[in-house]
This record gives sequence, structure tokens and C-alpha cells, in this order.
Amino acid sequence: MTQSPTSAVRIQAPLKTVFHALTDPAELRVWFAEHAEVDLPNRYDFWGRHTLEGDAPHQRVLEASDEHIKFAWTLDGTETTTEIRLTETDGETLVAVYQSHFDRNLLFSGSTSPLVALETFWALALGNLADHVEGRTLGPKVDYTAKVGEFSATLTVDAPADRVRTALTDSEQATAWFGYPIGIEPEVGGRFAMGGLEAAGDHAARFVSLDATSATIDWGGMVTSWELEGSGGQTTLTFVTSGFDAANPPYAAWGGWLSGLVELRRYLEQPNWRSVFVQN
Repeated sequence: MTQSPTSAVRIQAPLKTVFHALTDPAELRVWFAEHAEVDLPNRYDFWGRHTLEGDAPHQRVLEASDEHIKFAWTLDGTETTTEIRLTETDGETLVAVYQSHFDRNLLFSGSTSPLVALETFWALALGNLADHVEGRTLGPKVDYTAKVGEFSATLTVDAPADRVRTALTDSEQATAWFGYPIGIEPEVGGRFAMGGLEAAGDHAARFVSLDATSATIDWGGMVTSWELEGSGGQTTLTFVTSGFDAANPPYAAWGGWLSGLVELRRYLEQPNWRSVFVQN
């Protein structure tokens, strides 16, 4: 088991409340999985279209207490190990997931194994857990059964469209809410670089269109676009990823974008914003 968590969030609620959301089947079906059945210490099953290889439950409980759950999870024919640990400090609960068999190098290998998507799977899940426990509207989930050539998600943000646009096109703001360096040159032909402009050089994605309410970014084999519709101080953000092989959808990348977008909403809506994600 890796010593650093694969993903971790801080939640403004007591440990007991968070643990209930993690172990009550009815609550799990709201924020986490299409299907869930729990009877600790014997069973912690989740499956369905929002779960990697979710055709059936593939989990087996190894350990359980009031502060942690550890289970085996078979993916791609490999028995991985997942441990969820909870720690409470002054009414705030840290939830950390330690996931074996995840290698970030796989993200750039072209592999289609579900193991590639483990990090963004847990990032999105924990982001939705935080919203659920703190009483906010849940963001969209990944449908891991979808074999399509386009992914689309819509979020309503309690902020005017110009503020949303700035957060999407300003390097400093995008880096803050996404939790990873992003370099942006906000103009047609300008670069959009995960990891920063200097690191990407000429290999960065490029804006092929950009105006006050929409943008299209070409990654070379995949296209990301967004559109804003403002009304009454709120903005509907429609985010689309397209142009990929429908037989091998980029679930890992899409999960990463969705976890980032729900953090974007928190960033714009919370006056004293602090990311729910805890960086390793």
C-alpha cells in the first residue's frame, strides 16, 4: 500500500457523520454508486454504471472499524487493495483513500485498463462525498459503461458568466481550483497546458475558438469545449469532451475534469474558499 493517499479531502462535519455517509447503502447510492450493499465487517459492495468494471460487485472486506474500511477490489483481473481512513480534528474530518496498483505513468501510456482511472475515480467520488455531507448539490458522475464519442456535463454555478470565464481562462485561477499547474494563453491559437506552459512547450493544446461565452481547445486527437449561459447572476456551464475513440473512451481524463469542475463551482461560490482536496 502506498504511503501517500491516492486522493484525500477535508469535510466540514464530524467523523461519525462522514462515516455514516460512507457506510449507509441508501446514502452511498446518492453520492457514490448506482448500487450499494453494506454489512460491515462482512460486506462493502458497490457496483453499477458509476463504478469501474461495475457489472457486479467485485469487493471483499479485509478490515473495518469505526475509522477505516479496507477491502480488496478486483479490477482488470487484478486484486487491488483500497483503504479508506478517517481522521477528525476540531469537527473537520479528513478522508484519505489509499489505493494500490495505481501508477500515474499509466495515464500517458495509452493503456485502456481500468487501473488507469483509479486516481480520478476516487477524486471525483471524494469530491461528491464532501458536497453530499455538507449539503451542496452533487456534480455529475462518470458513466463507465458509456461507449460514445462525446462526454457532456452541465453545472449551474452561482456566479456571473464573466467570473466563470475568467476562472476558466486565467492561469493562476485555473491552477488554484484544479489543484495542478495549468498554463493558459487566452486567445485563439494560444496554448492550454496541463503542467504549465514552460513544461509543455510546443506540445500544449491550442485554443481553436474563444469568445465571451465559449471556447474550444484542440488536444490533438481530442477536443474540449465549454459554453456559458448567464442569467440572474447564475451561470450554466456546459462542458464537452469529444473526438476520441468511442471504443476506448478516456474515462480517467473525464473523471479528472468532472472533479475539477465541481471544485471550480466551490471556488466561485464560497467567499472564503479553501479546496476540499488535500494535496499529497
